[in-house]
Amino acid sequence: MPQNEYIERFQKTHGRRLDHEERTRKREARESHLASQKAQSLRGFRAKQYAQKRHAEKIQMKKRIRAQEEKNVKSAAPAEPSSTPLPNYLLDRSQATNAKALSSAIKDKRTEKAAKFSVPLPKVKGISEEEMFKVVNTGKKTHKKSWKRMITKPTFVGQDFTRRNPKFERFIRPMGLRYKKANVTHPELGVTVQLPILGVKKNPQNPLYTQLGVLTKGTVVEVNVSELGLVTTSGKVVWAKYAQITNTPELDGTVNAVLLV
Repeated sequence: MPQNEYIERFQKTHGRRLDHEERTRKREARESHLASQKAQSLRGFRAKQYAQKRHAEKIQMKKRIRAQEEKNVKSAAPAEPSSTPLPNYLLDRSQATNAKALSSAIKDKRTEKAAKFSVPLPKVKGISEEEMFKVVNTGKKTHKKSWKRMITKPTFVGQDFTRRNPKFERFIRPMGLRYKKANVTHPELGVTVQLPILGVKKNPQNPLYTQLGVLTKGTVVEVNVSELGLVTTSGKVVWAKYAQITNTPELDGTVNAVLLV
């Protein structure tokens, strides 16, 4: 390995930071803000150069979006045996037919969202941050250092979760409020089974509650349904499905959910 590739050598030997993916995601999310700040702060010739560069980038982006949104794409028709024989110079020609773009179908599959299902609880009452979080005072000068929040609702935390250093931890999720399994009811079969929770897909109260894995009434969670033996039309086993929580876990002590079929 060349001498100047010491970063790659270190990554191969020791691996990456535990929060590498999260830091990369945040850096990419900040790029648009940095570009906007740069466009507002630059002056003179550098501002003109930057504006031209951004203009070219936006044109390319619009072209790419337009190509994705095209509904009709010309494609060759399937070769069908014709009753009348064709001369040699016409054999390699094919009639163009309009077919729906494959990219749009792939895009629809990729953006699979919990909102597309008919959920049992379409309207959910919101929860304020005062009700959700409890302010934790740390340090001697408590009136100045009250930036930590303890979550007072049940939460789901994955297996590979690693806590941050308590000094830098903003949101504290108590161990006693963590849930791993849910009582899931299949509406068509009329069967209730206790299934392990795989993740929190969407909490309608707040995007922050989704990230923290808070389990409240109306939250859509992903559960492992391999025990039910569900099979798709093509014969593949279904491993995970979405379910919506129908009770208030902090009052009942359990998580009851209905499978979204």
